[in-house]
Amino acid sequence: MQKSSPRKPENPAKIAAKGRFVPHLSLLLAMLVWSSSFIALKLALSGLTPIQTMAGRMFTACIIFVPIWPGLFRAIRQQGQVGALLLLGLCEPCLYFLFETHALQLTTASQAGMVSCLLPLLVAVAAWPLLHERISPRGWLGLGLAALGVIWLSLAATPEKGAPAPLLGNALEALAMTCGACYTIAVRRLSYSYTALQITAVQSGIGLIFFALLLLLPASPTRIELGMDLPAWLPWASVVYLGACVTLGGYGLYNYGVQRLGAGQAAAYINLLPVMTLAMGVALLNEVFLPEQYLAAGLIILGLVLSQWRGKESG
Repeated sequence: MQKSSPRKPENPAKIAAKGRFVPHLSLLLAMLVWSSSFIALKLALSGLTPIQTMAGRMFTACIIFVPIWPGLFRAIRQQGQVGALLLLGLCEPCLYFLFETHALQLTTASQAGMVSCLLPLLVAVAAWPLLHERISPRGWLGLGLAALGVIWLSLAATPEKGAPAPLLGNALEALAMTCGACYTIAVRRLSYSYTALQITAVQSGIGLIFFALLLLLPASPTRIELGMDLPAWLPWASVVYLGACVTLGGYGLYNYGVQRLGAGQAAAYINLLPVMTLAMGVALLNEVFLPEQYLAAGLIILGLVLSQWRGKESG
């Protein structure tokens, strides 16, 4: 019987190319999942309060992470850095989602997605002195244009059903992005000691404790009106989706990308959020953009293109 020839080893260049491709693909998928989170949050908030929404989301995520808790506790005993882990969880999900859920009661999902373009700028500012990650002048220009576009977008917004105070809502979303920038820096530092899955599990546990405690405080049962006939089960289904798909999939993929590519380059992918979220908001929630807001969105997109070039230069 004829012997089969030994398998030819794979070209090292191809292996390296795959190694570079996978982190970029994981970040692209993370942005797609996160874009849908703005829509899911709006749907959840049509029947639940912000604190109920986030407590349910964190509970769902923690249930999914049950199999890895024993190994995570062992890793914490070995690696330590408990203070850094607590700071990470405080920034995101605690403060981040506290700001974002209230923001989405006041502004549209599409506008909130556009405001998210501030995150790369904030990360770049923080990563330069803290992580020594450089950014080119063209990258700074792109990020600056995106920030100007966000400001223009907010000033051009007008109140509407489901978005009674867009300027205040966009300001709260900007505060959420500030927390997100601190989170990204913390992930980069902790990624030397913990896996992306472990980091995601830690933040889910901290978030559950935080929002469960907030449930004990009296709160007005405010809901948002989307002007759509929605089934009663949809807000709860949205919470499960946020906890299972967005928390596990979105953060797991994003944390992996940060580990492989660095904080600045990974954060540049956040610029894809506004385009994806805008398309979903208009298609699924019947949200309306004014002509002036489309011009502002164009300025943001121009900024994101320059930001992506910066990412390649710094990589």
